[in-house]
Amino acid sequence: MKIDYAIRPADLQPKLTRFWKLSGEKIRLIARQYDHSKGTPVFTVQGRYTTRGWTEWTQGFEVGSALLQFDATGEKSFLALGKKQTVEVMAPHVTHFGVHDHGFNNVSTYGNLWRLMNERRIPENEWERNFYEMALKCSGAVQARRWTKTKTGGYIYSFNGPHSLFVDTIRSLRALVVAHQLGHAYLGENDEKISLLDRVLQHARATADYSIRQKPSFSVAHEAIFNVNDGNYRCPNSQQGFSPFTTWTRGLAWAMCGFAEQLEFFGKNDFMLKACRDVCDFYIEHATAADGITYWDTGARQLHHLRDWQSHPADPYNDYEPVDSTASAIAAQG
Repeated sequence: MKIDYAIRPADLQPKLTRFWKLSGEKIRLIARQYDHSKGTPVFTVQGRYTTRGWTEWTQGFEVGSALLQFDATGEKSFLALGKKQTVEVMAPHVTHFGVHDHGFNNVSTYGNLWRLMNERRIPENEWERNFYEMALKCSGAVQARRWTKTKTGGYIYSFNGPHSLFVDTIRSLRALVVAHQLGHAYLGENDEKISLLDRVLQHARATADYSIRQKPSFSVAHEAIFNVNDGNYRCPNSQQGFSPFTTWTRGLAWAMCGFAEQLEFFGKNDFMLKACRDVCDFYIEHATAADGITYWDTGARQLHHLRDWQSHPADPYNDYEPVDSTASAIAAQG
């Protein structure tokens, strides 16, 4: 990546003004025109959203976008839309025991509304606050229940099953952290009180140890496979990347964002700081084209046709491999 060290936040104002205008238009169009009977919008085909149904992991982004639009612009119609959709469609996500996506869905919706009330951006209302907090407490505990023990700790397992640790689940740890901040705990059999914060630390450690590969060459494995009988690590795998031994760039970006969020909460943590620096350095040095935009995987099969691709801006119209601007947006947040 070629970094422009002279750029200032104020230099982005014209583009950000245009961005929020376009964003508002898109949010309204999706709310008005998208057929939700087909599932949650995930990706576009010829400029229109469609779905891919392994889980409904993006509905929190759809609903939360209206809340962030209000946060940025102050337009109350987006607040009304975000509140309405949160009540209408998000409840099943709070009690969804089958996924590792609670941070994506519930913190993006109930969590943003709770934050906006804490920041006095929306009026204080006791019952409304209780509604948001109850959803966040439940979400953190439900997510924490999805647990596999290892030789050295444990992890929140992916929708693939108890053997599977996904690197992107680092971004769902915030659901457990928020529930912990609200004074909540997960109660197991015989009223055993299980620390949500302890599970955050164990999962983050497992991700740092098994998803971020140092040797023989650096890569971020999308999936780490374990033997659930004895808790031993077995091998890397990839659900969405090209191979277990290359780096799916959106998984890399989730690690950048997720570890950074946890560092913001914990303040200082040596293994998280190392993991965060490793993935960020790898992104800057090896994962992007010159403009900071990634292709979908660092080892994508036909990337070699785009000769010296890191020295040029990304080409979304090339004939060989797709770019992944979502990975770049997540990386920027990290």
